[in-house]
Amino acid sequence: MMPKAEVFETTYHNYLKQIADLKPAAIIDILGITSDDGDFVIPFMGKTYRVSAEGIYGPNGKRPDFGVCVVLCKYLLMCPVGVSNDRQWIPFRDIKDASPLIGYFENNVKRMLVENFAERLTALAAAAEKIGAQPVEMDLAYDLVRQIGVLPNVSTLLLFNDGDKEFPAMCSLLFEKRAQNYLDPECLAVVGGYVEYALREAAERM
Repeated sequence: MMPKAEVFETTYHNYLKQIADLKPAAIIDILGITSDDGDFVIPFMGKTYRVSAEGIYGPNGKRPDFGVCVVLCKYLLMCPVGVSNDRQWIPFRDIKDASPLIGYFENNVKRMLVENFAERLTALAAAAEKIGAQPVEMDLAYDLVRQIGVLPNVSTLLLFNDGDKEFPAMCSLLFEKRAQNYLDPECLAVVGGYVEYALREAAERM
């Protein structure tokens, strides 16, 4: 069996070969990104990345972790024919073909958010603000509702209720329905993990 690091490296370079065939003019307007000197310039979770056939680089000039690389590559390679405007919010379990990943999402995203922010609603609100989340005026019975931009055309909606004597804390992280036109279920599950990590990291730094 090939070592995991070798598998990652092979996958990474396979994606770069596919990206070499992309024409920026055909996709940048659909995705809402830009190009510069042959590179695709993509904002992801508040940071800017450069992607080309030569490699993927973060703000520090270094290759980001494998998960980020996969999300950015899939975002480019899955570019739909036109801009999707279906902004209905849906849970991860309703994403097409997401069934095998529902357990991962429940345990590594939603449960972790509850464990880290139960009885810490103020800290969660501050962490959400720190990562650029925006309040949303929706008639929802939640203590906290925030929209978190992940990529152009891909956002998540964080819904959080703190616990009380009768009910435990609970959390949902929804996606716009159109997100599945830009990323596959595996990448959307990874996105959920990055949202959870960004909130936890932001809270720890306060």
